[in-house]
Amino acid sequence: MKKKVDEFKIHEKYYEQILQEVKNDPYAQSLGIQLTKFEAGFAEAALEVQSHMVNAYGTVHGAIIYALADHAFSLACNAYGKTSLGLSTTIQFIESAKPEDRLVARATELKRNYRTGFYRIDILHEQSLIATMDAVSYRKDHYFIELDEQV
Repeated sequence: MKKKVDEFKIHEKYYEQILQEVKNDPYAQSLGIQLTKFEAGFAEAALEVQSHMVNAYGTVHGAIIYALADHAFSLACNAYGKTSLGLSTTIQFIESAKPEDRLVARATELKRNYRTGFYRIDILHEQSLIATMDAVSYRKDHYFIELDEQV
């Protein structure tokens, strides 16, 4: 019988290693997305909207909002050092945003088991909900960090 792994302990013990791996995202960096909070099963990321990130109507392009939400999702589902991939996402756009707005995405783990994780990501401008995304992750068999035997 396999020993049950306490992934909260893994997050705590290997926090710095996990953080270094998950924040090394060239695409998010190219957009200017910044990690503002990182916990077991929770992540917050922010983006200052630039003038080139708008659509033909002068509002923030949905792809930018999605990229921010997806990055926060990726951070939250990989917070335990176990390789997790997006399996499906559904996003609802509620309000528009404009250049110079600061958008914040908060990804919260709703449930996680050995193979899947379920997340809700809220994207806000100040106190206004701009969009919300539901996401499911697929959790692979291996960890992307080196674990010692005592975990």
